[in-house]
Amino acid sequence: MKTMKSTKAVSIVCLFLIVLLVMDAALGGENWPTWRGPDMNGIASGCNPPSKWGESQNIKWKVKLTGDGSNSSPVIWGHKIFFQTAVDTRIKDDTPAPAPAPMPRPGGRGGTQAGPGGRPGGGERGARTGGRRGGGGRGFGMSAPTTQFKFNLVCLDRRTGETLWEETACQVKPHQGHHRDHGFSSFSPVTDGELVWAAYGSRGIYCYDVNGKKIWSKELPTLTTMFGEGGSPALAGNAVIVTSDQRGESFIFAFDKKTGDILWKKARDEDTSYATPLPVKVDGKLQIITNATNFVRSYDAKTGEVLWQCSGQTRNVVPTPVAGFGMVYCTSGFRGSNLQAIKLDGTGDLTNTDAVAWQVNADTPYVPSPLLYDGRIYVCRVNQEVISCYDAKTGTPHFSKQKLDEIKGIYASPTAAGGRIYVVGRNGVSYVLKPSDQYEVLAVNTLDDKIDCSPAFVGDEMYLKGKQNLYCIAASN
Repeated sequence: MKTMKSTKAVSIVCLFLIVLLVMDAALGGENWPTWRGPDMNGIASGCNPPSKWGESQNIKWKVKLTGDGSNSSPVIWGHKIFFQTAVDTRIKDDTPAPAPAPMPRPGGRGGTQAGPGGRPGGGERGARTGGRRGGGGRGFGMSAPTTQFKFNLVCLDRRTGETLWEETACQVKPHQGHHRDHGFSSFSPVTDGELVWAAYGSRGIYCYDVNGKKIWSKELPTLTTMFGEGGSPALAGNAVIVTSDQRGESFIFAFDKKTGDILWKKARDEDTSYATPLPVKVDGKLQIITNATNFVRSYDAKTGEVLWQCSGQTRNVVPTPVAGFGMVYCTSGFRGSNLQAIKLDGTGDLTNTDAVAWQVNADTPYVPSPLLYDGRIYVCRVNQEVISCYDAKTGTPHFSKQKLDEIKGIYASPTAAGGRIYVVGRNGVSYVLKPSDQYEVLAVNTLDDKIDCSPAFVGDEMYLKGKQNLYCIAASN
């Protein structure tokens, strides 16, 4: 009799645990708080979005966007979607633009740092900001505007796409132009479910609650850059981390997330870079990893002290790093190629030491960040529709330079959800790949929009923000 009761009790406990597991799975992936997801690695755990979609298939809703087409990827908490916009007011403004920052001199900051192949690592030679191009240079950019723009934070209901609120952080005339492929507000916000932080580069950083009430704002340096401004903030404990890398003085800031007080501020020997800082816990200590032109650096999250640094990336660094297996994977692809797997437990200058576990010097991304998933790391070649896959621990190639034939260019970072890999092209074509040592395409999907933003995932839904529309993709019942 005692055995029967014990067996019954065990059965009840097991049933309870199963229910909890089912509930956890159902609630899994309810938030996408940064542009690269909960762990800033592009992985949507607990999510199972469709593998097939199109304008007439598995579209839950589609809403028209306003603004200048800025590449601000959406972030999500609960039933709220947040992203940033820049809207031209057409109000003329004759206020003179500030003088551009001086170019770094040879032997000064950023002037002689060698990049891959011995090419100079800094200086952004040939760029001219403050002149006719206003921040584009050599035909890549748009001239500085003559009108004021509203820099907005937008909140939508993710269930319907309805606008819940839209707040203007500031209204000013941008002092420089931007690359023709993005807008003046190509930053993604970050949220913890209570507050939302939106950085607008030279226009400052702003904190709102999730209902649209402004909590605080702080000024940031006025930047002089080659291709405009971008690079999102990151949350690290009670701090919001922002980098301001440019042709003049560069800095990294840690703001108290609730009050906006500066916790620490450090000067950086850097030129323009756009990578979002990556918080990583190592031996119980929170580090901030920044991927940039002169050095990949690790900062102590509490003090801002540089714990280690490692050179080798190319100029004008854009991809945000990912971490795993005791290493951080940093990559860049502007006028050169480099993918470095750097051990996280080092100190000092790690350049040309065993702390660089392995590296690749070909076919690495310029804009898309890498994806670390299921023991493999996936990278695009520059901004092209070409993908390679390496063993994350050893760097051994599984496959390389596989062409995604129907895609025309890639800016969005690869993501993973539901045991599948999603690669979104600039022409609205997306490939769904099988995570494997071999290249295998599961599906190819097309939308009628140009897409440069990275996907967001919640539950069994995927959100794709194009230049014209925001899509909610979900399986039709």
